[in-house]
Amino acid sequence: MASVFIVNLIFNILVSVSVISSALTCSDKIFSPDRLFSSCTDLPYLEAHLHWNYIPSLRKVSIAYRATQIPEGWIAWGINPTGIGMVGSQALVAFRNANGTMTAYPTSITSYNPAMLPALLSFQVSNISAEYNNNEMIIYAIVGPLENGTIVNHTWQSGSSVSSNIPQIHSTSSPHLQSMGKIDFQSA
Repeated sequence: MASVFIVNLIFNILVSVSVISSALTCSDKIFSPDRLFSSCTDLPYLEAHLHWNYIPSLRKVSIAYRATQIPEGWIAWGINPTGIGMVGSQALVAFRNANGTMTAYPTSITSYNPAMLPALLSFQVSNISAEYNNNEMIIYAIVGPLENGTIVNHTWQSGSSVSSNIPQIHSTSSPHLQSMGKIDFQSA
């Protein structure tokens, strides 16, 4: 009887730990001391989170976009300065190379079949980098100055493959098609 109790206790502890770890939010993320963010939001699709610091005097925002991802996949986050949705977005993309190092760069999304090659954006991007740890990719960057104010249309995306260092088309399932919204970088 005692062994059944112990087995049930262990099972309940393991289930509790699993539920707690799968319910982590953006505020649970601990970055290195040189990467601290005052604001964050859990994005509603693709197991993604956005962290940021808005710098009013420069009209710039320091971001960390992170999403659950397999090693062979890619992630992207962008601002659409002219409309809503993917086409027109100015994005930051990241993926892991075959040698395990991360690549991150800006790209312009001009169609539903974008080239996904490095490109200049309509706004400045600096300090772009990426990392991959614990099944999660993170893009870091400083974006701006934001010419149209602190409320922006943004998009985020992920795909499962990269070929010849070019991210391949993402799924067209509902979460992928709905991964867009508005964000106000001045809100905390």
